[in-house]
Amino acid sequence: MSPFSSSSLGNQQRVAILGGGPGGYEAALVAAQLGAAVTVVETHGLGGSTVLTDVVPSKTLIATAEIMATVAGSTELGVRFPGGGTSDRQAAGSVTVDIGRVNQRVKALAFAQSQDILARLEKEGVRVLSGRGRLAGTEAIEVVEGEDAGERVAADVLLVSVGARPRTLPDAQPDGERILTWKQVYDLEELPEHLVVVGSGVTGAEFANAYDALGAHVTLVSSRDRVLPGEDADAAEVLEEVFRRRGMTVMSRSRAESVVRHGDSVTVTLADGRTVEGSHCLVAVGALPNTEDLGLAEAGVLTTDSGHLEVDKMSRTSARGVYAAGDCTGVFPLASVAAMQGRIAMWHALGEAVRPLALRSVSSTVFTSPEIATVGWTQAQIDSGEAQGDIVKLPLATNARAKMLGIHDGFVKLFCRSGSGTVIGGVVVAPRASELIHPVTLAVEKRLNVDDVAHAFTVYPSLSGSVAEAARQLHVMSD
Repeated sequence: MSPFSSSSLGNQQRVAILGGGPGGYEAALVAAQLGAAVTVVETHGLGGSTVLTDVVPSKTLIATAEIMATVAGSTELGVRFPGGGTSDRQAAGSVTVDIGRVNQRVKALAFAQSQDILARLEKEGVRVLSGRGRLAGTEAIEVVEGEDAGERVAADVLLVSVGARPRTLPDAQPDGERILTWKQVYDLEELPEHLVVVGSGVTGAEFANAYDALGAHVTLVSSRDRVLPGEDADAAEVLEEVFRRRGMTVMSRSRAESVVRHGDSVTVTLADGRTVEGSHCLVAVGALPNTEDLGLAEAGVLTTDSGHLEVDKMSRTSARGVYAAGDCTGVFPLASVAAMQGRIAMWHALGEAVRPLALRSVSSTVFTSPEIATVGWTQAQIDSGEAQGDIVKLPLATNARAKMLGIHDGFVKLFCRSGSGTVIGGVVVAPRASELIHPVTLAVEKRLNVDDVAHAFTVYPSLSGSVAEAARQLHVMSD
């Protein structure tokens, strides 16, 4: 029983949460479980942008793209497409995508997921208010717009989890039809003939990969030397090579300055004066926190120069009794991190034993084809001397299961601490790398030795066998 339950204190603790995304609704579930009276104020719908316009929709779209990529590569396995291309060896033209139907499914799944979250919260006794809220000091939230405008929710604990929105360029303002943010692509009824993606970070790379697989011609405009500048360099190199081989145009060291629509086309002008013509442009140049006009300063909640809320590893802000979680904190823009921040906030606020947020064991994935999954320390940190470690990299091309599946691109890379052999990180580049990274994450979280990983049985043949093989090779290196 929580030390803050009504039976132990004689009064029920009140929790008010501003924002119903993963940070908010997971916090609400924990607080309700611990006996608090919980209210969530959400503007657009439970699940927030993660469920309605970001992670769930994009990964649903990518699921269709993944099928198309698999079909395109299946001729090597003996699959034939008599109606496609110019010979029975080609899939092109035989299998196509109805993007209107795809987007209908995307939006339907997002709405259904949002409704499932709402039903779960209501089942747990959480009160949900619809509208835009703001802090009224450190002990209440006011709903200032929307269906429940005028409501004031007094609370002993406040959590701010308002997420982020797409960043745009001053001279590339979205119109929702030809110049798009990642929130707007799901209204397309026809597949873009030529999609210009501005931005080569995770979002840009994922959408460029998806629309290329769906059949659009894609030009990826990157201001950096390579795609995915924040990811493992070897992994980014593999992905960029795959992009180019599939026919995507990748423009490195090319900063976009403006995007202008001309009827049914767009012109992207680069800093050096070059232009790129396309039918559509997706602007994917980062995100901004939704922290304006929330009453933060009045409540004594400090923000950074970028507008993110300052929080510690217990999700506390600078104001007593006010916590924050999710993308609005700028800690790590992942739904899993937002959810954990929200849980930690409630465990801490309501007196439960809790560990501080540990980002070193957070695994993340770039959902491209192949996927890129990482956890723990990076090779860049090892190379710079920030971490002491040994590295083994095994190409998937030598893996028996990969050969059977026709997988040519990708690798498993494992890092262990020099001397002790403790697993400190890893990278997997492969189909479904998001699933394959889990044993590495467990090893990092539980501080397993490479021998612990090497001695665990793996199925033969399996892609996960390469994780065990990398661990075996690190044992040899550590001797």
